[in-house]
Amino acid sequence: MSPFLVSFKLALWTALILLPLGLLMGRWLAFSTFRYKPWIEALLFLPLILPPTVIGYYLLQLFSPETVTGALSTRLLGAPLVFTFPGLVVASIVVNLPFAVQPIQLAFSALPLEVREAAWVSGLSPWKTWWHIELPLTWQGLLASATLVFAHTLGEFGVVLLVGGNIEGVTRTVSIAIYDSVQAFDMQTAGWYSISLLLFSLLALLIVRRSQPAT
Repeated sequence: MSPFLVSFKLALWTALILLPLGLLMGRWLAFSTFRYKPWIEALLFLPLILPPTVIGYYLLQLFSPETVTGALSTRLLGAPLVFTFPGLVVASIVVNLPFAVQPIQLAFSALPLEVREAAWVSGLSPWKTWWHIELPLTWQGLLASATLVFAHTLGEFGVVLLVGGNIEGVTRTVSIAIYDSVQAFDMQTAGWYSISLLLFSLLALLIVRRSQPAT
């Protein structure tokens, strides 16, 4: 499997898992008045400022068969998560969590309370209000969330290298392929991979910008 296919497979799995999770967490954070909400937000958004190598280090410790969590995952899966594609997916979910939650949280925060109250007064249940009113009005946040997660996963390097390693056809993503090509002084291949990621990242940012409501 080529690095592009590994990267797209990883990005797709990460986006599919994080989108519903980000929807639930983003909506809760937007409407919640929980006392310790700032602490939860700080924990969720920590990957935005932490170096990926730090996150990768702690994930390696978490996945280690010598720890309780690592031993449990090894028993359930039949093999350690380190240097496997499932482990890479778990690591990618952790790193991309703020990219999934923040756009959705902002979209729901911008939703006027009067809109929800009008739906309730009209007899809509909370579930129908969410499905028929809230989701159609916040679709831009969901689109931005999915796009950012997908694009950021394609370009992630530090966590991918530490947790997934560099196994051909399994965990060797495009970012790792660029690093390998530069190490081998194969600048042409590195340039091809790099321009591909550059163009995709630009397209992703355009999608995110276009999905934002006009002011």
